[in-house]
Amino acid sequence: MQTTNIQNAAKVYLENVSMGLHGLALEKIEKIARILFAAYTRDKKIILMGNGGSAATASHFVCDLAKGTASPGKKRFKAVALNDNIPLVTAYANDSSYEDIFSEQLKNVVEAGDVVIAISGSGNSKNVLKAIELASRNSAITIGLTGFQGGRLKDLVSECLIVPNNTMEQIEDIHLVVLHAIKIVLMGMLTEERC
Repeated sequence: MQTTNIQNAAKVYLENVSMGLHGLALEKIEKIARILFAAYTRDKKIILMGNGGSAATASHFVCDLAKGTASPGKKRFKAVALNDNIPLVTAYANDSSYEDIFSEQLKNVVEAGDVVIAISGSGNSKNVLKAIELASRNSAITIGLTGFQGGRLKDLVSECLIVPNNTMEQIEDIHLVVLHAIKIVLMGMLTEERC
């Protein structure tokens, strides 16, 4: 591939990511941030999950919440990613079904008022959908981050942020940017609370 073609492919990719970012509903980002801050103030857990690249994003956001917002001597976010416990994930996948890897873990930890965040580019990952259904039955607040047309996930969650894009890599990129934006908003809320 010639340099010109490589640069053009990269330019088109970045332009599409930029368009997807500009097409986001900012009110959804604000609403999600407020839900997470309310969970923090009520000492509720924030539980995330995803597959593949979305698993990495879930883990990254847990790091941002648990460490990135921490302040010495102050209460911290209670955040966990269900995809991080590889022995437990593989035990359920092997002994039960891959569709159970998140829902079975949720049975041990989810409580009413917790926030369960599902990250799924397609919005159709069966293990994510099954976990969201269980979370709803247990009176958790559910949030979806997805792309394409939202898949089945958009109709199962309390709030859904759909990235206006049809390319999985770009959707995953935008999910991470959105979660970084939410982290920055939360840090501002925490600063105001501590003043």
